[in-house]
Amino acid sequence: MTWRIDRVNSTLRQEISSIILTVLKDPRLTSLISVIDVDTTKDLRSAKVYISIYGDTETKKSTIKALNNASGFISKNISNKLKIKSTPKLKFRIDNSLAQGSLLSEKISQIVTAYEEDKKQT
Repeated sequence: MTWRIDRVNSTLRQEISSIILTVLKDPRLTSLISVIDVDTTKDLRSAKVYISIYGDTETKKSTIKALNNASGFISKNISNKLKIKSTPKLKFRIDNSLAQGSLLSEKISQIVTAYEEDKKQT
């Protein structure tokens, strides 16, 4: 990735997070939404926005649906704040990396505990 794209991704991530927290008033949005990453194409026409959502599967689905429905509104707010040639079309996706990392950490902890218990027995 180029330096410019990285900078655009970082700025978009901050602005999208700010808009979700302060401007959007959709009741389908949960209170714990984090913008994890933004992946913009080289031509700045579209961007995938990876979101971490606290809640069950149904809550996650409804939140992503609400965010995708509001993507035009979010893009318009971004274009009003930022001075870029074209505002990318936003597509929101669920990012499960935090949950997967937590699960992996639990498994490692279980293995270490089992290893220490086995070592004590010998």
